[in-house]
Amino acid sequence: MNFTTAAGRFFRFVRPARALVAGFAILTATNAAALASTCGRTMEPGRHAFSLMSEGSERAGVYFVPSSYDGNKKMPVVFDFHGSNSNPNGQLDRSGWDKVGEREGIVVVALQGSLNGELPGTNAWNVPGVTKREGGLDEPGFIRDAISMVKSKFCVDEERFYGSGYSGGGRMLSQFLCNGSNDFAAAGFVASLRAGYPVETEGKWAPDATSCTPAKPLSIVAFAGLKDPANPYQGGGKSYWQYGGETALKRWAEIDGCKGSVKSKASDSFTLNSYDVCKSGARIHSYVIDAWDHAWPRATMKADVVASAAAIIRKPSSDTAGKVQQAVERKMPTTDTVQRVDAAERMWEFFQNKEGQMVVDATAKTDCSVKAVPASASAKASETTCSQTSKASLNTARSAPEAAGAL
Repeated sequence: MNFTTAAGRFFRFVRPARALVAGFAILTATNAAALASTCGRTMEPGRHAFSLMSEGSERAGVYFVPSSYDGNKKMPVVFDFHGSNSNPNGQLDRSGWDKVGEREGIVVVALQGSLNGELPGTNAWNVPGVTKREGGLDEPGFIRDAISMVKSKFCVDEERFYGSGYSGGGRMLSQFLCNGSNDFAAAGFVASLRAGYPVETEGKWAPDATSCTPAKPLSIVAFAGLKDPANPYQGGGKSYWQYGGETALKRWAEIDGCKGSVKSKASDSFTLNSYDVCKSGARIHSYVIDAWDHAWPRATMKADVVASAAAIIRKPSSDTAGKVQQAVERKMPTTDTVQRVDAAERMWEFFQNKEGQMVVDATAKTDCSVKAVPASASAKASETTCSQTSKASLNTARSAPEAAGAL
């Protein structure tokens, strides 16, 4: 396996029986000494493009090294998965994970999906089970190889590997976890949380339990907008979607063995739904933003003024491959008097279990168990509505057809 960085450094990798042999380290499942030897080397800070061979195909991505990286202290790692019609640099520009990584001391890795996007220079993910499109490669194998590469190249804390995904990238991350990956300690999703393939049972769509069997209870934080037309919170949409965000959240609560029903705390513009008592200390949180659509919440977006102040623009952005037309961006006012909703920032707080009080002081403190915010209602409706979570039957189910060309 070959691995090349944008800085021109070249490494030779060979993978007999999925073992990676690097020029500076030999990585096997039991060779702890080789892993330890990756520490002690400094790395140039900033973004770096890389490529590696996976399953016989050359795959690409970008990694970010914070300036605090000294090769001695083991750092956490966040894998940030881009959405459809985007790319690794576009995703880092969108999510701001490299900014969080610089401040907090995090190595950030953004991989590139194998499918061509609808815009020049963009890509999408070949999500197992729901995407059928010519040219799609083995994405789970690539992710596993990239994780092995990071472990062999960087001084990192393997107990603090995290996943972050947007749209199609979040769907890819969801299925990677559903397929039994044990690589990530927690994961965050924007407009993308899934809990298995969609199947229809007696006229109702729900996740197929057999297609989501994670290796362990996993802490998950998700962000969704009630106005999302691409991956509707209320369900429907394209064949790869069908069941909604509330259903996905409930299914993960069942998978994680969470006790009781979801609890909600609502502000004027979003609701935080949570399951905090789950097996192995896992937690599940979901931010449902009233007037938000299919976009990544950033610090410049103030939740309380989304409805009246969103400005939609398109602009080209340059990366290592040249100028590429990027997906829609939204810029919001910079007023400091309203609460911020920044997905990457809140994901990091969640990963560290340091959320604290995540809603404004005026938020209603409702202790009763409540239903997650229904798509047909305002988030504020959950303040006084309490109901029990029910499990959907999967008998006599039919699967959603694989979507030819679906991203």
